[in-house]
Amino acid sequence: MPATATERAGRAELDAAGLTDPELRAAYTACRALHAEHGRTYYLATRLLPPERRVDIHALYGFARYADEIVDDPDGAGGGRPRIRLDELDAQLTAALDGASLAGSRPEVLAVAETARRHALDPSLFRDFMTSMRMDLTVDGYATDADLAVYVHGSAAVIGLQTLPVLGTVVPRAEAEPHAALLGVAFQMTNFLRDVGEDLDRGRVYLPADELAAFGVDRELLIWSRRTGRSDRRVRRALAHLVARTRATYRRADPGIPMLEPVSRACVGTARTLYAGILDEIADAGYDILHRRVAVPNRRRAAVALPGLGRAVLSRGLELARERSGLRAPVRTPSPGRGA
Repeated sequence: MPATATERAGRAELDAAGLTDPELRAAYTACRALHAEHGRTYYLATRLLPPERRVDIHALYGFARYADEIVDDPDGAGGGRPRIRLDELDAQLTAALDGASLAGSRPEVLAVAETARRHALDPSLFRDFMTSMRMDLTVDGYATDADLAVYVHGSAAVIGLQTLPVLGTVVPRAEAEPHAALLGVAFQMTNFLRDVGEDLDRGRVYLPADELAAFGVDRELLIWSRRTGRSDRRVRRALAHLVARTRATYRRADPGIPMLEPVSRACVGTARTLYAGILDEIADAGYDILHRRVAVPNRRRAAVALPGLGRAVLSRGLELARERSGLRAPVRTPSPGRGA
């Protein structure tokens, strides 16, 4: 049977990245499929990267997504024993990062370990991520923003730090890292606001209890609104406050985008615009989102992505021209991880 356009594109990415081992190619392909299915906004933005860089973003997303599925679907991906499944995944990851993959390791582990090797990613970032995943098994709410920040560091800030070496920078990486971490936090907070109703169904609230209480909101009121489908002025005001605070986080992250290599700016800029667009949809819904999930319409997604594609093509053309003329590309400084 002839290969589909999606399969051909995936193979082209693997070829561009110089990945020839059949097992690794299959592992990266599995991560790409997870990304395409579950990360529509970020996957669309990733299409703006040069092919050889997409595979590593797919791997980072695929691993994070699988771990997240274990804790979010304990009877599905968690196999009825989510803590044991998470421990098994952690053991596989630790071995793979040390260069000795365990027999039967998940494809997401094989791919992300290869990406970590290729880009000398700091192993502590993965440890922090797994710590946050374990918190989801025991913690169902956060009293303060400081408490939530501990979880968000591992679940989101480290993702921004992991992707930074893949994207490349035109400044010393340490200068761009705080902005990359903040963008990861902004993406995560956007998800928390969009998914607040679904998270309630899982018994979790990822919004600081003290900030909700300032508007007269508690877990019981959120559950009542979710169950009845009725809105409440106090809930709307609290959500408006948290949306405004998340917008401020995006603004603090924005100076990091020009610090990226030109071929990566369109991808990150598009992802930033599309994710921030979710906040616009929440506001347009009058913050009445407890009983429904908002999304950026496809027409708006296309309107944002198409100009980004033009910028990405131009940047890629300029990069190729520099390579052919013998000019040096921007320096990509390694992170202080294994092999650095």
